[in-house]
Amino acid sequence: MAGYTSPRILEIFRNCDIDFRHFYVAPRQVREETPSELNQRYLRGAMETGCRAVAACLQEARSKVTDIDLLVVCTSTGYVCPDLGSRLIAHMGFRSDIHRAAMVGLGCAAALPALQHACDFVRAHPERKALMLAVEICSACYFVDDTMDTVIGNAICADGAAAFLITNDSGKPGIKPAVLDCESCVASEHIDKVGFEHKDNKLRIILANEVRYLAGPLIERALDALLKRNRLNRADIRFWVAHPGGRKVIDNLQKHLRLTDEQLRFSRAVMRNFGNMSSPTVMFVLDQVMRTGDPQPGDWGVMVALGPGMAAEAALLRW
Repeated sequence: MAGYTSPRILEIFRNCDIDFRHFYVAPRQVREETPSELNQRYLRGAMETGCRAVAACLQEARSKVTDIDLLVVCTSTGYVCPDLGSRLIAHMGFRSDIHRAAMVGLGCAAALPALQHACDFVRAHPERKALMLAVEICSACYFVDDTMDTVIGNAICADGAAAFLITNDSGKPGIKPAVLDCESCVASEHIDKVGFEHKDNKLRIILANEVRYLAGPLIERALDALLKRNRLNRADIRFWVAHPGGRKVIDNLQKHLRLTDEQLRFSRAVMRNFGNMSSPTVMFVLDQVMRTGDPQPGDWGVMVALGPGMAAEAALLRW
């Protein structure tokens, strides 16, 4: 809660339903960082946490970096050129002929387009493997002022990374879900409601109050189109893998889609234990489902997230 003394603002921090968050910062760091220092910390943090996520993913899948044919990296909390994926190639020992894709600026919803791109690659090349990495250092965008945008963002956002391996075996029973289809709903009339802006040479979050009310209708449009195309109803869905954008966002989404506490327990658990890490967060929710939800062959799931654009993303899963 560095930078705030107002009791009203500190109360917001205490009442956001988050018990733990993780930040890539030096112990007891309290000094204000320059824009250059913030971007340098973003790069160090994204590389270190990204490497950890990739290594853990490949270890669990009993695969090696040299097995990967496509690396898709999504991030929005910093900018570097060469991109993170290019830097990871030599750093982690990926092959020199690996394909790369970088997705920048899609915010909290970025993991789903990244996942879709990786899945499309494997569908087109069934013998190949793709790795998707979502990594954010939101603490490198910690901008202190008294606007509700930055107060809420600073109260809920955290750092994190998640990696997901996509192979032609992904959908075999007992392994992990297949991503069968995806749907987007881009509401350009709300493009100014969420994202980042440059202010005083730093990244400052934009998080309009209306987002909590727009989330449900936009996600519903993407979700209904996805389910209709696949001849499914909401009652067919066992697992709801929803990005928890914040307490009020998830509350309004639950009300709008008429979901139960049980259906959103994985999302709320991730929010409570990790906060909103932007793009990796929905992958953390999927991990919770896979580890604690006891998915069975044939179970259906949907992943949903909302991000800048303003865009809702949905993906259909089946175990």
